[in-house]
Amino acid sequence: MALSICILETDHIRPELVAQYRGYGWMFQQLFAQQPIAAEFEVFNVVQGHYPDDARRYDAYLITGSKYDSFGAEPWIQTLRDYVLARFAAGDKLLGICFGHQLLALLLGGKTERAEQGWGLGVQQYQVLEQRAWMQPRAEALSMLIIHQDQVTQAPANATVLAASAFCPIAAYQVGDQVLCWQGHPELVADYSRAILDIRKAHWGEQVYRQAMDSLGQAHQGAVVAEWMMRFVAQGQPAGLAAAQAGVE
Repeated sequence: MALSICILETDHIRPELVAQYRGYGWMFQQLFAQQPIAAEFEVFNVVQGHYPDDARRYDAYLITGSKYDSFGAEPWIQTLRDYVLARFAAGDKLLGICFGHQLLALLLGGKTERAEQGWGLGVQQYQVLEQRAWMQPRAEALSMLIIHQDQVTQAPANATVLAASAFCPIAAYQVGDQVLCWQGHPELVADYSRAILDIRKAHWGEQVYRQAMDSLGQAHQGAVVAEWMMRFVAQGQPAGLAAAQAGVE
């Protein structure tokens, strides 16, 4: 039995990168294929107004990253807010990455805004602040690929902050067994980050560009985060998935 995951895709990647990387939903599918818990995925681009049929329910809903602001006024963002709040009220499990991490924080009573630290780019190191049973394999620290200028500056009142850095003090959080969010991008690969940095070099300037490019030589642990996310979703599932969640065949 496989987990069923609905990916709410909140952007389109740049046209010149589509042939190689397709889209964020596809990147997540490639990422999750590397971890041990079986999962099936459906991707819906919510910018285009695509959502699953109301009758279909999933084990979790994943909100991807985006170039848009989570606090933006675009009509599709308001539609997404309403949809996500309805899923939360229904008790569905929700996963948020970057934009999704920020959107869920806003919706659940936290605060998201432009970061006074400026752009976060390249590879970021995070300290894991809390250990959970689903965090297997165990890690005291994580490296993740990032690209963001907004941050969660106040977590929801009932959230537990799971990971942090000096640059990003609320890098991951959970709300009970229902919500798990990450500022970093587990789905990205270094070559994609290099391509984005090259395309937008003039926007960031030589110093920021060079620091970010140099950081890409470090290993990143997106695959570990992906496994944690699926183990988080697998909690409370039938016996086969429960065994996988515990690392037992």
